[in-house]
Amino acid sequence: MLPEHQQYSYDAVTLYVELSAALNELQARGLGQSVKWAAEQLVGLPEHAYEPGAKLALEARVRSIEPEHPKLTHGRAYFEHKEYNRAAHVLAAINTPVAVFLRCYALYLAGQKRQDEERIEASGPLGFAITSNTNLDVVLAELDGAVASGMAHDGFTLYLRALLAMDRDQKADARELLVKSLTAFPCHWGAWQALVSLCDDMETVSALDLPNHWTRHFFLAAVCLELQQNAEALSRLQVINQLFPESDWVSAGAAMAHYNMRNFDEAQVLYEDLLARDPARVTGMDAYSNILFVKDAFAPLSHLAHRLAGSDKYTPEACCVMGNYYGLRGQHERAVEQFRRALRLSRNYLQAWTLMGHEYVEMKNAPAAIDAYRSAVAVNARDYRAWYGMGQTYELLSMPYYAVYYYRRAALLRPSDPRMWSALGQCYQSEGLNMPYRAVACYRRALAHGDREGIALPRLAKLHESLGERAAAAHYYGLNLQRLDAEQQRGADVTEALLFLAEHAKDCGVHAEAERYCQRLLDVGGPANLRAKAILREIRSSS
Repeated sequence: MLPEHQQYSYDAVTLYVELSAALNELQARGLGQSVKWAAEQLVGLPEHAYEPGAKLALEARVRSIEPEHPKLTHGRAYFEHKEYNRAAHVLAAINTPVAVFLRCYALYLAGQKRQDEERIEASGPLGFAITSNTNLDVVLAELDGAVASGMAHDGFTLYLRALLAMDRDQKADARELLVKSLTAFPCHWGAWQALVSLCDDMETVSALDLPNHWTRHFFLAAVCLELQQNAEALSRLQVINQLFPESDWVSAGAAMAHYNMRNFDEAQVLYEDLLARDPARVTGMDAYSNILFVKDAFAPLSHLAHRLAGSDKYTPEACCVMGNYYGLRGQHERAVEQFRRALRLSRNYLQAWTLMGHEYVEMKNAPAAIDAYRSAVAVNARDYRAWYGMGQTYELLSMPYYAVYYYRRAALLRPSDPRMWSALGQCYQSEGLNMPYRAVACYRRALAHGDREGIALPRLAKLHESLGERAAAAHYYGLNLQRLDAEQQRGADVTEALLFLAEHAKDCGVHAEAERYCQRLLDVGGPANLRAKAILREIRSSS
């Protein structure tokens, strides 16, 4: 089980000092994403922590500052400009912990850059080819030398070893190394993110011997989001918010949790609040555009797309937003073009693969849709939307056995999502499979989890009717009629439910109930009206 929620007893000023020191260490090592995260949490602290915190942080900085070798400054400059081989060469003669990390990290990133180039050369801009980082052995040899010189317990050295283990698919070793790294330096968000990517289920998370540090709560919230434990994530984010009341990271996490739970109105409010505080924000705007797409909110989606096109046009998120904009306009070819551009900018950008698959489905290009969804799953096997999309595509191709397999994978990832179970039930119900009792079980699961779309009730009613189980059919027709009346709906579903319930009540001898249903059917035209009159005549003639 995950650790119980607890109230924070940390002092905001102390946290300010700790985050300030961590920022200096992270900046010295060129860990940009972790610097960004630490800075967001720094400004997320209450305002009263700033003046005393800044004063103490400066004093600590003055006490710890040491002269820096000019070659380290020179090498860091090359590193920041992504000239990784030059950086590694300049730093080769320096053996301080910062220089060793920068040299090894530069070699690692140089190999990763070459790996991407080889993949493109081997497979084209959107094809798939397996390539590897050829610098891994070189980096490992450098790290072994660092260990021999007394840096075995350095948190950043351990982090690099974990990256090498991840590249070699040694997940257990990588998790162990990351935990050790975070125990040594817990404010390294990049290491926490790497650990999130290695946790396939909550049991794996529970088995981790995490450091007893406030950053672990950020990790637990992030891993809950990744594993679709959205209610748990919201609960943890609310607790974190007590200490970091102004943190955009917390707001963005809450928005994503609501988005995953399909609480689109709540998620939209949170994203709009984030944009009001940071109008140039790009992170998370892809999910926000998905919400606007689902809600058919053309005007705000158009505004968002034009804003990003004018400021950050060549970012994956901006391309994704523009793809959704064109998709909502029905310009599916232009949408695909935007998603392709996003993938050229970031090969592992999951949203683009999945959304491109959706657009290909709209274009009725099933092979291309399946290829896009498979690429999404290759990037992240926990992407239920890609599994679900493959199920839909194979169902459209009248290949129900394949569709069932992919729907089941989606349902395993999202067991509380009624749409997964409804889709699986429909597949079992199809002529190709004709497994009505499995379909009934799936629709009941959908019903147990809310079924806001109202798909399961009418299908359960019709299935039981076709199986000759009239009492069960009447039960579900009655529930569906209650739902339709509550929503003030009128139409064929209401008429069908009333007619069946009237017939069933008459056959069971509950004439008053049958008459009540028939009276409602008298307001409907067509065959249903005539049948209601006939049922009333039968009831009156038998009394």
